[in-house]
Amino acid sequence: MGTKDYVDMIRDVFSNKNILAISLTTSLFSLVGGWYPFWAKYMQENLGATPTIIGLLSMIRTSENLIFQLPGGLLADKYGRKKIIIIGTFLRTFSPIIYFMAPSWEWLIPATILDGMTSLYMPAFTAIVADSLPSRRRGAGYGAYNMMTSIPNIISPLLGGYVMEMYGYRDGIRIFLVASVIVNLIVTYIRWWILKETLDIDTKGKSIMPSRAMFTELPKTIKVMTIVAIIGSFSGRLVWDFANLYALDIIKLTPSQLGVMTSTVFGMTTLLALPGGMLSDKYGRKNNIMLGRLVSPISQGIVTFANSYESYFAIRVFNGAAVALGGSGMEAGGPSWNALISDIVPPDKRATVMGTMGTLTAVVASPSSYIGGWLWQNISPQAPFHVSMIIGLFSAAIFWIGVKEPTNEEKIGAIERVEREKNKIT
Repeated sequence: MGTKDYVDMIRDVFSNKNILAISLTTSLFSLVGGWYPFWAKYMQENLGATPTIIGLLSMIRTSENLIFQLPGGLLADKYGRKKIIIIGTFLRTFSPIIYFMAPSWEWLIPATILDGMTSLYMPAFTAIVADSLPSRRRGAGYGAYNMMTSIPNIISPLLGGYVMEMYGYRDGIRIFLVASVIVNLIVTYIRWWILKETLDIDTKGKSIMPSRAMFTELPKTIKVMTIVAIIGSFSGRLVWDFANLYALDIIKLTPSQLGVMTSTVFGMTTLLALPGGMLSDKYGRKNNIMLGRLVSPISQGIVTFANSYESYFAIRVFNGAAVALGGSGMEAGGPSWNALISDIVPPDKRATVMGTMGTLTAVVASPSSYIGGWLWQNISPQAPFHVSMIIGLFSAAIFWIGVKEPTNEEKIGAIERVEREKNKIT
């Protein structure tokens, strides 16, 4: 595929106002996200949080997904994507305010609960992207979308590392928290102003509660993917909150080194996101997803052998490249993963199915971060990474054995179904 084809495809994807608005606003969030790699260190040094407490707080946030993702998906399929996205986006405004005011880690609990509540809009968010992408080039469309929204992630870690070294963790984090509040308000307004509803909303006689038949009639592939997402999420969250802490505390990276490394990894994933999506359109979703689901857990295990900036850097780049091409690591999501779901699930059930996946993964994954912190504190900092690798490879095996790629006829049928739904709206 030549440069002109790339440009035409990107123009096709971003000609949709929904994709353009979602991309711009997500990019704004990413730009002020430079504090995330240093949050665990900040909690440890300034709020008195031990690794176990850090894991506990993450467990609370994950538990909130259990409460809000499924209702969010159900509401999005009944009342539309836009309303739920606006409410969830606005809720994001309040947790940075509490984080800013917190004198100790106990204050983080209500803010963490609010953070979890924002998962209300994630199924609607994922569904409106799927609804708005060109149906016949969905993998490439997801790749282009991920590429554009990842560009600010190249800058924000560099900026975060610079700010932390200039002002220290305490003041540096607070600068970003203030910026986050301002950006949240701007993003809420932009999404309210520009987003167009993609679902034909007819609430008359439509129950918000999911029927048992809806879940029992789901294809086997979606059921297996849900199991894989549950196990993979448990595996990933064992180390989710500790990877950057490991780099800073154990390998002794400086904030600037961590920022440079994180930016490089994001830069690589940005460049490879579109080719990864195009490969999934041409050669199938399953092989792409499998690549990420093999490399991610392996990299978690070998990261414990890193003893320098250079070796840690190489491992993270290895993982980032595979995940970018594969479109998914151990967590659910990514261009190929979302495209596979969209190939199978009809538009009026997408948000509910995605919300159900999020809720079920939260049921199992919620204690995972606490267990990871306990393993770090009571056995060794390397222990959660080793356990994560074993469980992650197990979930990859289930995916390879149990997931069946839709046939071309099934994909064509799904595409025609989507086009009919879009014609109803227009």
